[in-house]
Amino acid sequence: MNSAGIWILTAIVVYMLIVLAVGFFYARRNESVGDFYLGGKRLGPIVTAMSAEASDMSSWLLMGLPGVAYLSGLAEAGWTMTGLAIGTYVNWLVVARRLRRYSQTAGNVITLPEFFSNRYRDSRKLLTWVSAAVILIFFIPYTAAGFVSCGKLFNSVFGMDYTSAMLFGALVIVAYTAVGGFLAASTTDLIQGIIMSIALISILIFGAAIAGGLGAVLENTQALPGYLSMTLSHDAVSKTASDYGPISIISAMAWGLGYFGMPHILLRFMAASDEKKLKLSRRVATFWVLVSLSVAVSIGIVGFCLSAMGLIPVLEGAASETVIIRIAELLSREGVICALAAGVVFSGILAATMSTSDSQLLVASSSVSENLLRECFGLKLSDRATMIVARVTVIVIAVVAAHIARNPDSSIFNVVSFAWAGFGAAFGPVMLFALFWRRSNLYGALAGMITGGGMVFVWKYLVRPMGGVWDIYELLPAFITACVFIVAVSLLTAPPSKEITDEFETVSERAGA
Repeated sequence: MNSAGIWILTAIVVYMLIVLAVGFFYARRNESVGDFYLGGKRLGPIVTAMSAEASDMSSWLLMGLPGVAYLSGLAEAGWTMTGLAIGTYVNWLVVARRLRRYSQTAGNVITLPEFFSNRYRDSRKLLTWVSAAVILIFFIPYTAAGFVSCGKLFNSVFGMDYTSAMLFGALVIVAYTAVGGFLAASTTDLIQGIIMSIALISILIFGAAIAGGLGAVLENTQALPGYLSMTLSHDAVSKTASDYGPISIISAMAWGLGYFGMPHILLRFMAASDEKKLKLSRRVATFWVLVSLSVAVSIGIVGFCLSAMGLIPVLEGAASETVIIRIAELLSREGVICALAAGVVFSGILAATMSTSDSQLLVASSSVSENLLRECFGLKLSDRATMIVARVTVIVIAVVAAHIARNPDSSIFNVVSFAWAGFGAAFGPVMLFALFWRRSNLYGALAGMITGGGMVFVWKYLVRPMGGVWDIYELLPAFITACVFIVAVSLLTAPPSKEITDEFETVSERAGA
């Protein structure tokens, strides 16, 4: 390993030691399973905002989105970014305070399946069963995508065997998550969000500088057919442009719908210490998302320019997701300070992975230990035994995710987009109707959850391959289908009980206060 590699490794090791230290620090504060899974609902406004958004973006922000921009230009990445920015703001504006309030009123719940079950008085735990199944089906591959990015990072930078590198990254994530729980995950998310920001901005400034400035980048990429257009898509292989029409635009912007059903984001709303401070959280979260997404897309465009200049290799397919790594490698060759800066960038990539994977592990673990074992199977465990089960469940789920992540050619963007659609369609409509429609009932919620999640598979594997007007991101048709079934089934079955509607009215009155 050369001197630059040593300094890069030093920065990464320091970062990992920090997150591990945070995990062990908060281990002493987990006195109950409620602390472990929701931090005792003590998150401050800044931590709430940064934890929600850092856990949201994952390695998709630093690797997946720049990779899309690198390969096809501005259109797909730009419209996806627009949909995500709008979705972030609306989710904080519409859902955050009401969910925080309703989750307390409906039994002070600590998991999303428990909220749905209590909201609709589901004594048979049907919603709990289905919710837990959805979480496991979509979160395990989502977590695996994070492990893949760890493997790609260490393999690209240090030449480590991919599998060994992936397992090493997974081990660190599991260590601080299993020990420190939600508070550790949320606090490290704040740290990781800051590191991700530093990494993105540093790489954009450096990449643009060695490309000759932003003017040179724009001049070089404008010559490529459709590369900087929001209505055309560039084909890196044929060097031609194709239409990026209304259907494609709507499909890309549909990413924003996913926010209403993301368990790891919704839990941050439930964990906030004071709903009145969520306004500040919304402002911080929206600003961070706008800046981060814009910079990530710009990095992909700058990276393409650097490839055209021969400064970094030409990247094809899934390899395009390593564009930020290639630029950071250039940075590391500029001396000790730059090597350390490159180490911070690589730490930022790890941070993006860890900030999402830790949250996903906790949500998946809670669905098993709390929702399935305790609620559905009725196991009676002491607090100590419950904590042991919670931590063991984190480890088991991580092992399954690591098994899935064995393939180094997996596309982070594709895996994340599918899982995002699954959660958005299965949970998003149910969440919105649960919070805002008095007439919705258990059977409508159950129908919406099943049809939304099921339609994601149907559309992706049976309908979308037909192409043409059917080539729409599966989240949009699945979301609409779920909404239709919630309304239709709720109206065709008995209305909710007076106890349920009175609780709904209580929450609504407090919302209007």
